[in-house]
Amino acid sequence: MSKGLPKRSENYSEWYNEIVKRAELAENSAVRGCMVIKPYGFAIWEKMQRALDDMFKETGHQNAYFPLFVPKSFLEKEEEHASGFAKECAVVTHYRLKTNPNGKGLIVDENAKLEEELIVRPTSEAVIWNAYKGWIQSWRDLPLLINQWANVVRWEMRTRIFLRTTEFLWQEGHTAHATKDEAVEETNKMLGVYATFAEEWMGVPVIKGAKTENERFAGAEDTLCIEGLMQDGKALQCGTSHFLGQNFAKSFDVQFVNKENQLEYVWGTSWGVSTRLMGALIMAHSDDQGLVLPPKLAPIQVVIVPIYRAEEDLAKITKRIEPVVKELKSKGISVKYDDDDKYKPGYKFAEYELRGVPVRLGIGMRDLENGTIEVARRDTLSKEPRSIEGIVEYIETLLDKIQSNIYQKAFKFREENTFKVDTWEEFQTQIETGGFILAHWDGTSETEEKIKAETKATIRCIPFDEEKESGNCVYTGEPSKQRVVFARAY
Repeated sequence: MSKGLPKRSENYSEWYNEIVKRAELAENSAVRGCMVIKPYGFAIWEKMQRALDDMFKETGHQNAYFPLFVPKSFLEKEEEHASGFAKECAVVTHYRLKTNPNGKGLIVDENAKLEEELIVRPTSEAVIWNAYKGWIQSWRDLPLLINQWANVVRWEMRTRIFLRTTEFLWQEGHTAHATKDEAVEETNKMLGVYATFAEEWMGVPVIKGAKTENERFAGAEDTLCIEGLMQDGKALQCGTSHFLGQNFAKSFDVQFVNKENQLEYVWGTSWGVSTRLMGALIMAHSDDQGLVLPPKLAPIQVVIVPIYRAEEDLAKITKRIEPVVKELKSKGISVKYDDDDKYKPGYKFAEYELRGVPVRLGIGMRDLENGTIEVARRDTLSKEPRSIEGIVEYIETLLDKIQSNIYQKAFKFREENTFKVDTWEEFQTQIETGGFILAHWDGTSETEEKIKAETKATIRCIPFDEEKESGNCVYTGEPSKQRVVFARAY
């Protein structure tokens, strides 16, 4: 069965959109710029959420929930934060509609104007730090380690499902600490959590680093990030962790009595990942046949498709397969036995391939007689007959191999598409090909802006793991202490 998907090499954007649609991950909604996440897509997000939530709780964080609406005066308290988000804010001005006296429909009731306008949260620092003022009294209340799972609204002009939508789902951690060192440690720790999740669960290799001042989160003293490389050579920011210093504590007057019985402002952090990770998952691994999912995040890890003509044949296959299904489930492996007779096996094979199910098992009457089962791997598109005896143990090992192979393939791609560049001519040529470019930069915002204006490339991060190496800025020729990562990005 032909899936009719566009080829990545011919139209990457259309290929991405078709996978989102055909694998039934999400669709555009009737509300401009917003998406409907369909059950299969949401099942992947739930697995991401569950894994991350466990990791947060292992590091001492608790979940809470804060209002969707932020009073405008709260947002204005931290000046840099306010100006950074002002253009993206959706504003609530009235609380009631009324029937149009001149005809059908509803109009705003001008007698129901709010005394203070409310912002639909683009992020929650303002409303959370206002709450923290009442929660923190002394050093005994610190550290305060809070996370919330929520939705946010940022009024985007150009939208794309998962990658950039007006409303999206995310988690946002907001912590308060007694000392600067503790807050800095938290900022780095949570970036490490994100990097572990990206690599060990999503199979996406990432570069850890710091953002430049131009790219820093509005209101933060320092922003750390993880950057992944997608198959079209563009970068995708996969998570950020911000050291807020005492900026929000001072704006909202969040003080505590320290051990010396003196009043002091707390030190803050915030950190978050969003449904943008769904876009990363698609673009980092999928192929011209459809979605490729790492087993740890696949809603269905194993699908078993019986091949039969008569109902009695199906009964025999089912009887033999039922113990296998039961044993797989007992191992914590999500398995589906698809004996639905509405579709033929060939159609099912194509559909599960399109949906990225890591392992597909096919069994017919001849297999039953031979004591074998066909095992197909989604990551390599290979298949082979295996003995039914011991198949559960084999699949357990195979899922681990697939998880590792998906990561290694993405890592190899990144290595082959990371380039050291020393001249402006090389930079201009290479940026058209794509990939990560390691180049020297003189450290000025002016040079950063000029490079962006001329090439559409941004500094993705100042990498932590890159060797310190003095050189000359690729654009100005001025001295530079180390290379930074440039790329065009989503």
